[in-house]
Amino acid sequence: MSISPTLSAPANDKAALKRSISNTLKGSAGNLVEWYDVYVYSVFAVYFESQFFSAADKNSTIYVWAIFAATFLMRPIGAWYFGRFADRYGRRLALTVSVTMMAACSFLIALTPTAATIGGWAALILLFARLLQGFATGGEYGTSATYMSEAAIPGRRGFLSSFHYVTLVGGHVLAQLTLFTMLLFWDKPEISAWGWRIAFGIGGLAAIVVFWLRRTMDESLTEDSIEAAREGRAKASGSMYELFVHQWRPLLLCFLITAGGTVAFYTYSVNGPKMIQSAFAGTDVMTGTLINLGVLTFLMVLQPIGGWLSDIVGRKSLLVFFGVGGVLYSWYLITQLPNQHDPLWAFLTLALGFVILTGYTSINAVVKAELFPTHVRALGVGFGYAMANSLFGGTAPLLYQGALKTDRVGDFAIYVTAIIAVSLVVYVFFLKNKGPNYLDGTLK
Repeated sequence: MSISPTLSAPANDKAALKRSISNTLKGSAGNLVEWYDVYVYSVFAVYFESQFFSAADKNSTIYVWAIFAATFLMRPIGAWYFGRFADRYGRRLALTVSVTMMAACSFLIALTPTAATIGGWAALILLFARLLQGFATGGEYGTSATYMSEAAIPGRRGFLSSFHYVTLVGGHVLAQLTLFTMLLFWDKPEISAWGWRIAFGIGGLAAIVVFWLRRTMDESLTEDSIEAAREGRAKASGSMYELFVHQWRPLLLCFLITAGGTVAFYTYSVNGPKMIQSAFAGTDVMTGTLINLGVLTFLMVLQPIGGWLSDIVGRKSLLVFFGVGGVLYSWYLITQLPNQHDPLWAFLTLALGFVILTGYTSINAVVKAELFPTHVRALGVGFGYAMANSLFGGTAPLLYQGALKTDRVGDFAIYVTAIIAVSLVVYVFFLKNKGPNYLDGTLK
């Protein structure tokens, strides 16, 4: 069965709603596994860094986060390849290929010998695997965000598409839960020696189930569109020329919308848990892990609430809420969270940041999908996101680590606030709360 992204059945059609929910759940499951594979790296980095770099090297932590940042350089390439592929040959096939690539790389990392065994080759294999995962992730975001926005029915797009970030954050929650479970049975030396390999292996095994689920999803492109691409009649579909020449305005908007959101997301949801992990490292590792698990679960639960609100009050209202909140709160979170040694205050400090962040995360997929016509939607959403994500998102953990080393955390806080402020200007002056858009077929 093929469904049209612009000719969806009305919201009161129970069959259409049931089909929409089914496709959303199947798309979400794949997203969950892919982002688990992404975040298991950041969650377990402190445990496996000594396996890939010499324990005597004082820069090993910087190297680990440099590899994390380097993977983001591959995201624009992955967004181009998979976006072009998805706009021409269908979202479902592109998503199936991307999850397969993620799984293979997770297995490779899990099986890589340590630096003590093969020397510098261990770090090179880690870098290679993570670059390939960055390539796959670049394709995953744009294609899955597009698919889930198209599969959702009008009037409930915000709510249903919010599950894109429910599962994105859910991947982080699962990675934290995996660590928490291991800490119940093993000590840090055991997790550092071999426990981290199990964590990466889990992601690879889960992808086998997702591979089957994604093959059973409905395709959101029409059969006529796919057939035209196969026969070479749809040359504008997934075309970079079409994107840069005729769709450059929505592409620029997508980039600027993402810039503040992605720097906040990685600062709050990656650096934030690391701050808590470090604050409790010398006293109670289990407490820090439990706080992170709880607050990330809170962030995950917030997503459908934000999506539901956007269907009522409009997308712009939530983005402006995020922008204003991010400008006012980022300095406090970045400079004060590392000093919160009381579990409750640590939880509340990061939780408030996540409430603010939800104004962006819960609706960013559908906001970007609404900007582009069908024939370049996956490419436009993916490439615009990937460019901003590479410049501002993936570099945030590395820049924060550098700021810690040089005692310039305040400068990092100013940087984050400034990027969010730029996006806030875009939200206020260049977006409309409700109006015609390509996704609903009200804009041609």
